[in-house]
Amino acid sequence: MTPPPLIPLPSLPSSLTTLRLTRDGAVARVTLARPEVRNAFNDIVIQELTQTFEALAQDPSLRAVVLAAEGKAFCAGADLNWMKAMAGYSWEDNHADAARLAHMLWTLYRCPVPVIAQVQGDAYAGGVGLVSVCDIVVAVDTAGFCLSEAKLGLLPATIAPYVVRAMGEQSSRRYFVTAERFSAAEAHRLGLVHELVTADTLEETVQGLCTALVANGPMAVRACKRLVQDVAHAPLTEAQRDDTARRIADIRASAEGRDGVQSFLTKSRPGWLA
Repeated sequence: MTPPPLIPLPSLPSSLTTLRLTRDGAVARVTLARPEVRNAFNDIVIQELTQTFEALAQDPSLRAVVLAAEGKAFCAGADLNWMKAMAGYSWEDNHADAARLAHMLWTLYRCPVPVIAQVQGDAYAGGVGLVSVCDIVVAVDTAGFCLSEAKLGLLPATIAPYVVRAMGEQSSRRYFVTAERFSAAEAHRLGLVHELVTADTLEETVQGLCTALVANGPMAVRACKRLVQDVAHAPLTEAQRDDTARRIADIRASAEGRDGVQSFLTKSRPGWLA
């Protein structure tokens, strides 16, 4: 099958060197394209991921993003050459560098449409962080995961807010400090991975999820994603009750909400599927 064409976006670099960006209808695919180094991070990867997702966030026609990777590994964490360069950094240099990584993770996490991680191989260190910022994670049953930072005398600080949310505090207590490798089955049991599949059904499973997302109300899907992020760790207060009541009133009174309910009642197709 011919891959979807590259979609040029004016706010993106003229030539992406570490990623491939393709588009198939309302679904974009961002692919890590450094298989020779197991798709490890460096400053260029961080910059291009940030700029790509910032640009995608501005596209009102976008319905979902698939984050995939080439080669045997999904992402092996930090690039060794990049780590060698960082060995001579001052505290200020290290802080600025970590802040760029933290901003990249936040940009992916706050992408207004669902992001699906298509994990075809191992995810280590920052690679687990990349998985954790995605909304839906589909992984092959042979993939391995590891929060390996402690082995290097480091800690998974910038990815921690997302990893702890994804796999829970108690599991994070163990795997942060032991730096053990754990299987895709264990990642699935912990909730880090939603769907565990064989390699030959990975693409089909991800495509099925994209089809399901595109069938739903586009503004509703965006609002649902934001709702989960906003209420997940918020206290149960009167202000929160009022906020959730306002959100449902807003979407019920919207053109999309009215169209969706009316289509359901009359057994017709809503406007976004017309």
